[in-house]
Amino acid sequence: MEAKALIPEYELCCSVCCDIFKEPVVLKCSHSFCRECVQRYWEEKRSRECPICRTKASMKDPPVNRALRSIVESYLKQKTESEADKSEAVEKTGVCCSLHGEKILLFCEEDQEPLCVVCLTSKKHRNHQVCLVEEAVLDLKEELKPALNLIEEKLKIFSKVEQECKKTAEHIRNQAQHTERQIKAEFEKLHQFLREEEEARLAALKEEEKKKSRIMNEEIENITGHISTLTEKITAIEQAMGTEDTSFLKNYKDIKMRAQCTLQDPELLSGALIDVAKHLGNLKFRVWEKMLGVVQYSEYLEKMEKCFCKVLCPVTHLC
Repeated sequence: MEAKALIPEYELCCSVCCDIFKEPVVLKCSHSFCRECVQRYWEEKRSRECPICRTKASMKDPPVNRALRSIVESYLKQKTESEADKSEAVEKTGVCCSLHGEKILLFCEEDQEPLCVVCLTSKKHRNHQVCLVEEAVLDLKEELKPALNLIEEKLKIFSKVEQECKKTAEHIRNQAQHTERQIKAEFEKLHQFLREEEEARLAALKEEEKKKSRIMNEEIENITGHISTLTEKITAIEQAMGTEDTSFLKNYKDIKMRAQCTLQDPELLSGALIDVAKHLGNLKFRVWEKMLGVVQYSEYLEKMEKCFCKVLCPVTHLC
């Protein structure tokens, strides 16, 4: 008989990760969490407080909740034994036809459905080509292998491109840092006007870095999502292929449909890197031209100011 748990599973779950406790620790407010969860929560918040009631924690390394850990271990052991008993019972009894209650021994190749001996004589499958379940499983698994291999190749391609994108993102950051150092070195030679110019050019660089980094991060996120989808698809197909023969045959249509993959191969984005030449090319000359314009404008204003003062003070010419 299956043993009943003394405590419901939801009461054995950490409120941070919503999963069964792993190495539970207790805070002084009596709330318990996984050690890893509460440490990560403190790192993100930069303060040690209870995730539930916000009470300040007195210790950096809270003690283990031994009673709760013992209860969790007992529950998991009980759950594992129960699932093993269920699996063994299903394996012994076998899968029977839902219509006739007979054990499924055959497979209809035309309808691609598992059959019992009574189904074989029905009008639906009359004169259809059938074979033994064992033979059908071998043939259909072989049929699925090319599709599975294709998905695995897709996963390799996406993983490779993901690594390249990450390298490009790192290179963008390195480019930005290197360019920033060069711009600062140039502007150190100039006075206050040049410092203001430096700030303007650094802002432009930061904006380009932010824009291109955002585009690259979005591409990485998109590729990572595809990789996750492909990985889940592979895992699901492999799990289905590893199930009991009859169950595999029953779900074969869905498995085959899930094995279809229409994703296009990813490509690296063009023009992803920072345009260093735009920020550094002829920097001194362009800044000098701009400074020359400002100097000429300032001299013109000074002359106009003197003329204006002479008009206002024609006698004294104090200005």
